[in-house]
Amino acid sequence: MSIASVRPGLPLARVNPVAKVAATVPLSIVLILTLDIVSATVAIVCEIVLFTLVGLGGLLWSPRTLPVWIAAPLTGISMVLYGAPSGATLWDFGVIHVTEGSVQIGVATTVRVIAIALPAVVLFLTIDPTDLADGLAQTLKLPSRFVLGALAALRLVGSAVDDWRILNLARRARGVGDSGVIRRSLGQAFSLLVLAIRRGGTLATAMEARGFGADVDRTYARAAHFGWTEWTIIGVGCLVAAASATVAILVGSWNVIWS
Repeated sequence: MSIASVRPGLPLARVNPVAKVAATVPLSIVLILTLDIVSATVAIVCEIVLFTLVGLGGLLWSPRTLPVWIAAPLTGISMVLYGAPSGATLWDFGVIHVTEGSVQIGVATTVRVIAIALPAVVLFLTIDPTDLADGLAQTLKLPSRFVLGALAALRLVGSAVDDWRILNLARRARGVGDSGVIRRSLGQAFSLLVLAIRRGGTLATAMEARGFGADVDRTYARAAHFGWTEWTIIGVGCLVAAASATVAILVGSWNVIWS
């Protein structure tokens, strides 16, 4: 299924994508600066409430966000096992030192990854690649060469999902897809990488042949509007970031990463 198929009719789909991307920046900055559980937890609660209110609550628990829910605990586990040891030792085996401090860092990292990645993924599902390109070109005035390259890359994301499914079926039909899960996935990933490189080269040549790389003034079929709705969304993002930092500071859990 192409990623474009999830966008039509979704709430916030008509909002300028630049505003949706900008709304995630303040929160990301706040959560990158600190490593504590409170600020990230407040952010997650705010995100769940806000997305539910605007009608995007279902996407939070959909298969589209499954990579976030899987990657975040894995990141936290790696910090628990190999993070800087501090406090009482809970388990020690070779190079692995699990301490009270590393467990706290692991939990904080897990929550922080969810708080940063979850809104980015959910909002991305409401963005049409063409609308994003219009916003980058008309709102941010970015060079057309960069905008068109980004548009082409986003258009190919859905194709990569379809390619993975087709490769899986083709390998099984040839009898080479019955090996272990890890071995099959690695071989299939390499095949997908080769296919993506070939397709990218062909697409780049075709775009150059059609003059997409020329530095000329371009016109746009659709105007990218940036009004009070977009500013409101950015303001909400700033409020969530401010609330997360304020609560963490008030309860004394604010922990700047370089301290």
